[in-house]
Amino acid sequence: MKRLFVALVVVSLAVTSGVATAGPLRDRLKAKFQDRLEAKQAEESRPVDLQAILPGARKQTLSYGPDARQVIDVYTPPNTHDAPVIVMVHGGAWKVGDKANSGVVENKLKYWLPKGYVLVSVNYRMLPDLMAYEQAMDVAAALRYTQSHAGGWGARSDRLILMGHSAGAHIVALLSSNPALVGQKWAGTIVLDSAVMSVPDLMSKRHLGFYDEAFGADKAYWLKASPMDQWTPAAVPMLVVCSTKRKDRPCDQAKAFQTKVTQAGRAMPLLPQDLTHEEINRTLGLPSAYTSSVDSFITSHVR
Repeated sequence: MKRLFVALVVVSLAVTSGVATAGPLRDRLKAKFQDRLEAKQAEESRPVDLQAILPGARKQTLSYGPDARQVIDVYTPPNTHDAPVIVMVHGGAWKVGDKANSGVVENKLKYWLPKGYVLVSVNYRMLPDLMAYEQAMDVAAALRYTQSHAGGWGARSDRLILMGHSAGAHIVALLSSNPALVGQKWAGTIVLDSAVMSVPDLMSKRHLGFYDEAFGADKAYWLKASPMDQWTPAAVPMLVVCSTKRKDRPCDQAKAFQTKVTQAGRAMPLLPQDLTHEEINRTLGLPSAYTSSVDSFITSHVR
């Protein structure tokens, strides 16, 4: 089932049309995609054994808004003081996923919690209730809440790293491109394998139907929800990770984004990885050159 899911994610995330695959075939693909996503969500729902990772660590679930889905999990090591913070935003095609999924948090907790980091994992409202830009506004609210409450967790808001995977990577890239959407800036951002750096470019080519659900047909909305089009020189520093194994070539959009930023006199390091879309998220935190590279970026920005 895992291989089927991964294959479907790769196909479904492939930017393959400005007009979605037509008619009944599109509906069947969407149904299969939804089924596999839900199956994967169930597979990853087993609880993480926090005490096995770090004895004395604590988890709190806190609300940052009135909706039941506007909640965060806050993982704190014992005896924190002026700790750096990683805020993680899960993926799931803007429609499924959960902050507590083992693939989202487990290996990251194993690596960064013993190093003294606080880790915050975010839930937010998703399709069909909110489209992609509005989901980003939920994450912006979660980020503001984290910044204002970090001191109470033994952490510092000026030592905060934002991180997101897949749909969550699009969201964090958008907020980081235009941090005025949040208000107070943060130290840096890790973008984990988004194929959507330019929404207009994505939507003007062949693509699958769930992108229409996330971004609609309004070209003004595409621009508003597009990290490349919202980028300003006030942007938060970003490290962009992309999979070289995906057939939809997310590194192409990442390189185009990097070129724009570089031409404006800013740096945007790019980290292509010979990993699947799923592995880029799940394996981060395991001993590897990949984890070390991400950690080096984080360390250099939270000093």
